[in-house]
Amino acid sequence: MIHSLFLINASGDIFLEKHWKSVVSRSVCDYFFEAQERATEPENVPPVIPTPHHYLISVLRHRIYFVAVIQSEVPPLFVIEFLHRVVDTFQDYFGVCTEAAIKDNVVVVYELLEEMLDNGFPLATESNILKELIKPPTILRTMVNTITGSTNVGEQLPTGQLSVVPWRRTGVKYTNNEAYFDVVEEIDAIIDKSGSTITAEIQGVIDACVKLTGMPDLTLSFMNPRLLDDVSFHPCVRFKRWEAERILSFIPPDGNFRLLSYHVSSQNLVAIPVYVKHNITFREGSSQGRFDLTLGPKQTMGKAVESVLVSSQLPRGVLNANLNPSQGTYTFDPVTKLLTWDVGKINPQKLPSLKGTMSLQAGASKPDENPTINIQFKIQQMAISGLKVNRLDMYGEKYKPFKGIKYMTKAGKISLLKLKALVAVNNE
Repeated sequence: MIHSLFLINASGDIFLEKHWKSVVSRSVCDYFFEAQERATEPENVPPVIPTPHHYLISVLRHRIYFVAVIQSEVPPLFVIEFLHRVVDTFQDYFGVCTEAAIKDNVVVVYELLEEMLDNGFPLATESNILKELIKPPTILRTMVNTITGSTNVGEQLPTGQLSVVPWRRTGVKYTNNEAYFDVVEEIDAIIDKSGSTITAEIQGVIDACVKLTGMPDLTLSFMNPRLLDDVSFHPCVRFKRWEAERILSFIPPDGNFRLLSYHVSSQNLVAIPVYVKHNITFREGSSQGRFDLTLGPKQTMGKAVESVLVSSQLPRGVLNANLNPSQGTYTFDPVTKLLTWDVGKINPQKLPSLKGTMSLQAGASKPDENPTINIQFKIQQMAISGLKVNRLDMYGEKYKPFKGIKYMTKAGKISLLKLKALVAVNNE
């Protein structure tokens, strides 16, 4: 299925390649580089690129392109899911998935890729199974391997591969038995200048960290499971019970894993938890413009809006910005014309604002008065869709585990667009 994998950094350099069936020349990536040049943003590169003899399927994670080379038609989402699993495995092993971390652990990277694919087909992709096959790198283990010439590859076959539950190893024992679940939701929205929502949707995931002794059987129920659309489950979930009762029943893998991902697209269910009031004006024939922007929370159920970051691509005619933030700090890049305001935490009693003037090129035409504004934020202990976990029960074991549920909402892509842009979108 997958013949080769190329890792490409933000500069366009191929810094790692792996071939399973036959060696594919690096020149096949020229088609990817052409598509990259045509894309306006790094994330806008088409995920599937056909070439005369191959298909290139790619994902962008942590400023690295993971490009798989396929010679025959396969379901693209299958390959994309595998590439995301590769990134998650690297992150689990090395703490971060960066070019430097991959280069520092290149031997382990090749060992992992060899185990995750067998002759181009996915084999072992579960983190806890891989950790039995290939031990995660440590400073001591690296020193021993350097001196003795040994590797991180385990000497025994993972016990989970021999059981009816391949994602969980046998004989698991813990002194403290605990199960934690994180409900994380991202909002993607487009808002017009008046504050009306043009389109909005929520992408959510439930990540789990389960450290339980033995072979526990868990059930997780929700207060309002009908909110969930387009649900994607971990293989451990019993799908028939979910269809019949809307209850998650599963024997969990050992350690960290993603239990499910979901999508909420109903407009009446998606509420934007912040609002923006902005007024950007330029006078004809004047060398100055006025910038006025205010942020505030709404529909946050008393939860604090944190890690707020506002960015805007100002018109090319703007030379400099002399602004006064009531809270946080701002930066303006005179080359890229990117204005960034790091607000931090919003205080509802004193709304943060950014006001001041902008210097313009002398004799230049009147710039656009409605540049696009992008917002990022986080809200702890709240799922903006209203999803709530009802209860978590365990069967098959006699001990009582410690259980915890945490909620978080954060901004995905929230943009305030100008009127002209909205017309262009509607015409498409």
